[in-house]
Amino acid sequence: MDTSLLIKAITKTVCDHYLRELKGRRKVAKKMMHMTFYWGIKATILFDFWKTDSWLSYILTLLACFAFAAFYQYLEKRRVQFKSLSSTRHPNPPPRAGVSAPLIPKSGTRSAAKAASVLLFGVNAAIGYLLMLAAMSFNGGVFIAIVVGLTVGYLVFRSDDDGADVAAENPCACA
Repeated sequence: MDTSLLIKAITKTVCDHYLRELKGRRKVAKKMMHMTFYWGIKATILFDFWKTDSWLSYILTLLACFAFAAFYQYLEKRRVQFKSLSSTRHPNPPPRAGVSAPLIPKSGTRSAAKAASVLLFGVNAAIGYLLMLAAMSFNGGVFIAIVVGLTVGYLVFRSDDDGADVAAENPCACA
């Protein structure tokens, strides 16, 4: 076999491989998400199957984002209530002679409230991060729906807290 034919065959194979790879990258580049805010009804929210392609699906998506954001504020209020319930000090009964159990909680209600507070923290953190990722779709309507949902949720559920737990006051949904 001629050496020049072998070199041509190898070169053609390598070139064909790189051309196929380049075409594959172009397909991937077309599927990339927006990296700047845009206004439009076509959006992908959180999952590939949650796509909006009509006004109805877009408006339903905005309502869902609004509802989840308001629900986040509701859960945050419940978590703060459970946290304050678990941290209230009940007068301790007089100790019995010779009995000491420092690792056993004094009240079942306090430990249940603490467990509920911890569980709600986890659920709320997950919802907060999902809201953040939805806002990172960079769709202006989705972003506004989330911010308005957080604001209305705060107004409805948390504005009467009277600063009971200022440390829990954080406007970031993912905190």
